[in-house]
Amino acid sequence: MSTVRLEGVGKSFMRRDGAQLEVLRNINLDVPPRSIVAIVGASGCGKSTLLNIVAGLVPPDQGCVFLNDVRSRDFKDWRSMAYMFQEDRLFPWRTTAQNVALGLEAAGVPRGERRERVMQVLALVGLEKFADAFPHELSGGMRSRAALGRSLVIEPTILLMDEPFSKLDPSIRAQMHDEVLRIAGLKAMTVIFVTHDVEEAVVLADQIVVLHPRPGRVRETRPVGLAYPRNPLSPEVAEEVRLLRLSL
Repeated sequence: MSTVRLEGVGKSFMRRDGAQLEVLRNINLDVPPRSIVAIVGASGCGKSTLLNIVAGLVPPDQGCVFLNDVRSRDFKDWRSMAYMFQEDRLFPWRTTAQNVALGLEAAGVPRGERRERVMQVLALVGLEKFADAFPHELSGGMRSRAALGRSLVIEPTILLMDEPFSKLDPSIRAQMHDEVLRIAGLKAMTVIFVTHDVEEAVVLADQIVVLHPRPGRVRETRPVGLAYPRNPLSPEVAEEVRLLRLSL
């Protein structure tokens, strides 16, 4: 059984001059349940487009996407999937708790249950003392934690992340890596994330998908057989990073 499976997926966009720009070609990908998969490749190779296709935000021109072995066009349980974007996208007029509660509000969850679930998630990401703080009162790392909490509060089984930590300094990014690994293990989630940071891919992922430059095609799927936690300074991680850079 696969949590996410792509078969022969292709995508093109219309340019201003009317020409077709092929972004993805014949993408085949199999993501097992409870795994963490990184997608890496040069800028413009279609990484974010691929993630958007999995999320159902962009339809493929060719091929099929299956979610929990159900074709995406027939998939009903979209609330089991969460998407964490590059920017935290917190509303400045809402508190941390109110921002985290957005998905529950949209789902019509009653106020009392909403508050209980939000506080549980804030405790999970270490922000329970900042429930009533506004975004401008939070550090960059705290804002990322709040965005992660907003994704987790709907209790997803699939978490998609598009370079969510790219703007954080290295020490905060390392903390967020630890959080993702801890929470993914606790919640038994499947995680697919896009990154330009090869070290991040090696530290987090069970499997790394390397895409060719445009049109994006799968050049290589690399399993990472190192035990968690992975120290970025260890010789084993450094060697995996070196090999991944060679592949890129």
